Amino acid sequence: MNTRHVFSVNDIAAAQSAVQAARAAGLPDDQLSLVARADIELEDMPDKRKDAGTDFKPAAMRGAAAGGATGLLVGLAAAAFPPLGVTLAGAALMTAGGAAIGTWAAALVGSTVEDPVRRKFEQEIEEGRVLLVIDADEELLPAVEAALTSRGARHMPYETPSAMT
Repeated sequence: MNTRHVFSVNDIAAAQSAVQAARAAGLPDDQLSLVARADIELEDMPDKRKDAGTDFKPAAMRGAAAGGATGLLVGLAAAAFPPLGVTLAGAALMTAGGAAIGTWAAALVGSTVEDPVRRKFEQEIEEGRVLLVIDADEELLPAVEAALTSRGARHMPYETPSAMT
């Protein structure tokens, strides 16, 4: 499982240098993104490096889990009450429906909420620093961290399991 870590550099040139160092240390492109103030992102950052900036994916995953669990409980309760005529197949359909509705509702809400990295380091971003967000496994992390700090990146107090791993 990958863990998300955040590093801070002073400008886009330092970010480019740190990205090269992280890639040289073995970090794949899809496990590295950048977060910066809007004017810096628009002018200087390549699109493939920009972080989406919302809580969409994690919220959708939480919604699927909560909706599926709720649908399963409702379906099993309905199946246990014979006059309703709900079978186990009906309970399975309720589970799928609950997961779909939960995913949809939570994703809508999550798309309007800034992601946790942006919320936590809002001051860093507003001061013009660029954040490097990496999703590395525990075996690769020491090499990537050493490569980033050798290029002047500062490790920020943030560590959480990656949403999509």
